Amino acid sequence: MENELNKNKKKVGRKPKAVKAKHKYMFRLTAEENAKFLALYDQSGISNRAEFVRKTIFEKDIKIIYYNKSVYDFYMKLTHFYSQFRAIGTNYNQVVKILYRHFSERKAAAYLYKLENQTIQLAKLTKEITDKIQSLEGKPISKGILKH
Repeated sequence: MENELNKNKKKVGRKPKAVKAKHKYMFRLTAEENAKFLALYDQSGISNRAEFVRKTIFEKDIKIIYYNKSVYDFYMKLTHFYSQFRAIGTNYNQVVKILYRHFSERKAAAYLYKLENQTIQLAKLTKEITDKIQSLEGKPISKGILKH
C-alpha cells in the first residue's frame, strides 16, 4: 500500500545528474595570483569559474579573445581613406573635361600638369594605404589561444 502512495507522488526539484561530481578541491591564492586568475577567467569567456579551472587543467588550452581596439580603429580609418581616394579618382575625368572646356588649351595644360603631379603623390599614398590594409588583414585582430 505504501508503494502505491509513493508512486502517485509527483517528483519536485532539480533532476539528478547522471554523473555526479562528488570530489571537491580547495586552494588559496595570493592577491597577485587572484588578479591574474580573474584576468584569464574574464578573457576566456567561460560562464563559471569551476568550468574554467576544469578546462584549464584537463584541456591544456584556454581560448582567449583579444580585442585590440586601436588596431581595429586604424584599419577602419585606412579603409575609409582608401574609399575617399577612389572617389577622387572618379572625379578626375570630370575635372579634366572642365579644364579643357573653360580654359584655353595652353592654360588647361598648365593646370593639368599641376593636377598630374598631385595625382602622382595621391597614387603613392594610395599604394601605401593599400599595403597597410593588406598587412593588417594578414594579422589576427581579435582572436588568440593561450597555451601553457
